[in-house]
Amino acid sequence: MQISKYSANGNDFIIFAADKKMERSKLACALCDRHEGVGADGLIVLLPNSEYDFEWQFYNSDGSTASMCGNGSRACAHYAFVNNIAPKNMRFLTGAGVISATVEEDIAEVELTKPKKISEPFEKLGFTWHAYDTGVPHLVTVVNDCNMFNLDISQKMRYNYNANINFMTIKNSNELFVRTYERGVEDETLACGTGMAAAFFTAFNMGLSARKTTVIPKSKEPLFLRMKGEKILFKGRVKFIFTANLNFNEETNEICS
Repeated sequence: MQISKYSANGNDFIIFAADKKMERSKLACALCDRHEGVGADGLIVLLPNSEYDFEWQFYNSDGSTASMCGNGSRACAHYAFVNNIAPKNMRFLTGAGVISATVEEDIAEVELTKPKKISEPFEKLGFTWHAYDTGVPHLVTVVNDCNMFNLDISQKMRYNYNANINFMTIKNSNELFVRTYERGVEDETLACGTGMAAAFFTAFNMGLSARKTTVIPKSKEPLFLRMKGEKILFKGRVKFIFTANLNFNEETNEICS
């Protein structure tokens, strides 16, 4: 089986295409292991779909599944285009719904599903939290400096509310900074596309962001977000890292020597 590794805004993914859907949690754990595997934040498997260009299976590095991953969707769109699985303007099915994407050279833009408010803002552990689902649930707090990001608080909030945790600094209406703790990775990541979208949507609804803005994650690689009606589009560079042939048993989801 041939796999490819991609990076998008600092999130890295292992991607391959398969003919059939099956349980791949153990394979995701094995491949994403940064010491004894290839190493990645997540595994993406592209599968045939009769209605859309393809559908995906997405696994976090701990083997858990996720309905959506923003940067993962951009990476897999690029993979699908360069491997002739989909045209440059494509639609594919995720657990969160149908995603539209456009690929131009090394830039991929994705239209997310309509964001949903989970709850009204609330106070917890000394911060005000805004709750939105941008494909997966996120909590966002606005802080004066993203260095206020706190791993212990993020872990507590993640397990209490089963959501990803985002600390956002608003520099001005056209530039936001975000740091994210991700479920499934169970740590801070260099970037999170749906987290950056949730942060942008929070700032926009607070009247503190323009309809089009730049969001900068911990990786320092900018992502460009904009509102289109009630949906969020986000665009940024995708990096192809390598392609390799890997032997593994799809029946047992184990890497073979």
